[in-house]
Amino acid sequence: MKNTIIPSLHHLWLGFFALLILSPLQQAFAQKQSGFNGINTHMSNLYQLSDAKTRSISPENFTGEKGKGGMAKLEEGNAGDVARDLGQGWKVNPFIIIEPGQTFTIAEMEGPGAIQQIWMTPTGNWRYSILRFYWDDEQEPSVEVPVGDFFGMGWGQYAPLTSLAVCVNPGSAFNAYWVMPFRKKCKVTMENIGEEAMRLYYQINYTLTEVREDAAYFHAQFRRSNPTKGSLYTLVDGIKGKGQYVGTYLAWGVNNNGWWGEGEIKFFMDGDKEFPTINGTGAEDYFTGSYNFENKKTHQYETFSTPYAGLHQVIKPNGLYQSQQRFGMYRWHITDPIRFEKDLTVTIQDLGWRSGGRYLPQQSDISSVVYWYQTEPHASFPKLPAKNDLEVN
Repeated sequence: MKNTIIPSLHHLWLGFFALLILSPLQQAFAQKQSGFNGINTHMSNLYQLSDAKTRSISPENFTGEKGKGGMAKLEEGNAGDVARDLGQGWKVNPFIIIEPGQTFTIAEMEGPGAIQQIWMTPTGNWRYSILRFYWDDEQEPSVEVPVGDFFGMGWGQYAPLTSLAVCVNPGSAFNAYWVMPFRKKCKVTMENIGEEAMRLYYQINYTLTEVREDAAYFHAQFRRSNPTKGSLYTLVDGIKGKGQYVGTYLAWGVNNNGWWGEGEIKFFMDGDKEFPTINGTGAEDYFTGSYNFENKKTHQYETFSTPYAGLHQVIKPNGLYQSQQRFGMYRWHITDPIRFEKDLTVTIQDLGWRSGGRYLPQQSDISSVVYWYQTEPHASFPKLPAKNDLEVN
């Protein structure tokens, strides 16, 4: 008995002594780390309590304030006429109308906190509705993307997409699950650059809570080359700061016959010049497919949509005006983020096949959205393409 009690007491005293020698700052940090801020929820921690406050912004509660939802009066709501028999509180203002040339602030919230989920269903031309996010009173947006492309619908046509980060559900429901922390403020706007008014139903679900010191800010940038120059497409360049690259969406329009995806994706990071640190082996390989995305029995492209990657959209010529093959692909780096310390550039080659078993330098129509987290301030984005250069044609 003596030999078992003394070692146990010895270990207890060692633990107590270790606590005593921790600095007050270390003790406070240890206590803080033991708490759950309610942001990174998943199946393994849904039971954990936190002091986070859940809020939601929609046309029925523009401010997200507690107890302020569904207050629109009949004369104030866009659906006031159809709710006239029921009155206030009965779906009086479930959507907004954004006029041509108008920029509408669809959400504004004071931090600290984080956006946790976004749902919306916009009408009209999805390339002509520009989504922007601003963090902490910044003057230039950290997200600037046509709404369709942001949700993987760059060709303006619905296609089911089922993944962890983005889901597009019947009939045209756009959902994003990227975690977007902010410390002081978040502002989200939608600009209608089209010639017709557009209707937008939406809901932005967020939490008000402490944000970790190591939390970076979410960014997304759109680009398009139609056609590519020198058979090389730059998804993003000029990123400055520390962060991690977390996703790629490509809308790829092919202007020639044959297999079109031989090009390699390259990640130039932290001073890389001529040669990158990460070099892929082909477009379908990067998007986690193989051998041309071809079903070997049917000899057709086979679409797929998984939690992390997919070829979710294949548009075939219809024998009339829809004359080109078009593809939509995504790759989320959720389990394998590409981390950079100072800078990042990402390119992909535009290669097919020609006679004699040789690569064909192509001139494809490629649009992209890249998604990443980084410290602020971020480098300025290139100017968004003009309306005619955004148009799907």
